[in-house]
Amino acid sequence: GSELCRQIMKLNPERLLLVEISEFALYKINSELEVLKGKNIELIPLIGSIQDSKRMEEIITIWKPETIYHAAAYKHVPIVESNLIEGLKNNVIGTFELAKLALDNNVSNFVFISTDKAVRPTNIMGATKRLAELTLQALDNSNLEKSNTKTKFSIVRFGNVMDSSGSVIPKFRDQIKKGGPITLTHKEITRYFMTITEASQLVIQAGAMAKGGDVFVLDMGEPIKIYDLALRMIEFSGLSLKNIHNSKGDIEINITGLRPGEKLYEELLLSNNPIKTKHPKIFRSQEPFIELSKLEEEINYLKVLILENNLEEIYDKFKKIVVEYSPSNKIIDHTFKKNNN
Repeated sequence: GSELCRQIMKLNPERLLLVEISEFALYKINSELEVLKGKNIELIPLIGSIQDSKRMEEIITIWKPETIYHAAAYKHVPIVESNLIEGLKNNVIGTFELAKLALDNNVSNFVFISTDKAVRPTNIMGATKRLAELTLQALDNSNLEKSNTKTKFSIVRFGNVMDSSGSVIPKFRDQIKKGGPITLTHKEITRYFMTITEASQLVIQAGAMAKGGDVFVLDMGEPIKIYDLALRMIEFSGLSLKNIHNSKGDIEINITGLRPGEKLYEELLLSNNPIKTKHPKIFRSQEPFIELSKLEEEINYLKVLILENNLEEIYDKFKKIVVEYSPSNKIIDHTFKKNNN
């Protein structure tokens, strides 16, 4: 989100609304952009959560944005796995309500930042992001039948962003700085990576190409083996690997085992038919979706289950709606464990 703001500033918008749930994060990015902005750019820092529909409605109706870039997600796989309902409320319900507000207020473009973990998800985070994608696809399909609305919904799906908050590179850097060990869940695990600047620039370009209902997939290149990444970071730090073959080395790598819901590798496509666009690194993917009337029924039922804190039923409902969802573990939500002790 912060990098998107930096890149948007270079395009000299008339006004940029910074909507952030964390007061400190908002202060930080607003202070940075105030230094960078030109005389004709107005910055509006706004505290708010996408879970607060009334606040979002006020912001949209008062400021009338042309484009909404929606990057407000709970994204860390183990954290969301153990906080199922909060992940659902934010990543799915928040997205759906915000998208409906955009539609009602004729926002021209709504760009949703998704993830490779939404493809055949094995964890709650990925399942919530795929369900959020489905809500936007359903709204866009319904939107086609209404000539008086103009919102174009698009989804941009990509893998890991280097140096983003919570990513593996700053984590490894910190562990090396402290003398190790580096902790890695599996020696064979691979991930797609892209620089934060390139990812943000491609998101903006993909959004500009949107026709409505698009699922854009960014070309992430070849996946990187995380173990090899750890070795290179140790080497680039001027240190050596400590193992059974080199007991005098500097940094150990400890293999801790896959976390709940974690995949060995990620995918970017549900279908195998990516369509080229005019940009060599951006592809369109044709993905299945659910009709809006059916999806709204499911979302409304999930809202009831949230109020009841019915985690087992929510878990089962996820598996029915997101048909590609194949959880790799049972419910590990902390409130569920506490209630069932």
